[in-house]
Amino acid sequence: MAIFNLGSINADMTYRLPHLLAPGETLATSRLTRGLGGKGANMSVAAARAGARVVHLGAVGPDGRWAIERLTEYGVDTRQIAVIEEATGHAIIMLDAEAENSILIHPGANRALSVERIEAGLEEAGPEDIFVFQNETNLQREAAEIASRRGLRVAYAAAPFDAEAVTAVLPLLDLLVLNEVEAAQLEEATGQGIESIPVRDVVVTLGAKGCRWINTDSGESRNFAALPVTPVDTTGAGDTFTGYLLAGLDRALPMATAIELAQRAAALMVMREGTADVIPDLKDVTEHRF
Repeated sequence: MAIFNLGSINADMTYRLPHLLAPGETLATSRLTRGLGGKGANMSVAAARAGARVVHLGAVGPDGRWAIERLTEYGVDTRQIAVIEEATGHAIIMLDAEAENSILIHPGANRALSVERIEAGLEEAGPEDIFVFQNETNLQREAAEIASRRGLRVAYAAAPFDAEAVTAVLPLLDLLVLNEVEAAQLEEATGQGIESIPVRDVVVTLGAKGCRWINTDSGESRNFAALPVTPVDTTGAGDTFTGYLLAGLDRALPMATAIELAQRAAALMVMREGTADVIPDLKDVTEHRF
């Protein structure tokens, strides 16, 4: 079993600020760090650190070979990452004293993928595998169709949220993961409640309130309380949650158990500063006392 992730790869430039910028404001930063990021890369690292075999499908520019090396070091299969002419994607992350953030993303190579590259990347995938993607690459619908035809379980993390992108892939999904704001936006865009979305399993993360799992086949839903932590940096927490959730499902854990594992990973993640480089491994997640 494996997780095939069509995902972004970014250089994360994180700036520490006393507060998030207001329109027209100029503000000096107290610190700058560069690390591996992108929602796709974060999820691949999280799933790999949770013990799953992860194949990353994506692209970087000539300036991004370091990112491939870093992903390889973290246990991700990087053979399906292309090096192309477009510059590597990057994110400018503004992080305030309360651990809240604002993020500016330049897609770069993440949106220059070809259908042929995706088909080649999924050539060895089959019904026992999971395919996941996010809204930071091109060819999302096409990739989901290829994965669906091959019988993979198709999962989508609906971020950064775009109503058109989400509605285009909804008929192909087995699992949808989104946060509370994104769920409200999807309800507004479709005119349907989340319970009526035509996806079998929907997981809505609720930040400090925990998360909610909805099984639309049975009409049942279950709430999961958040773990009590003091956040240092919320960047990448949602991606860590999704990566661990998928790794749990890949190990055939029941959905509720996989969610609880993912919550522990995300709670530990917000206690650390950084993105992919500081995602906790399975030993840390299972042994930490909250």
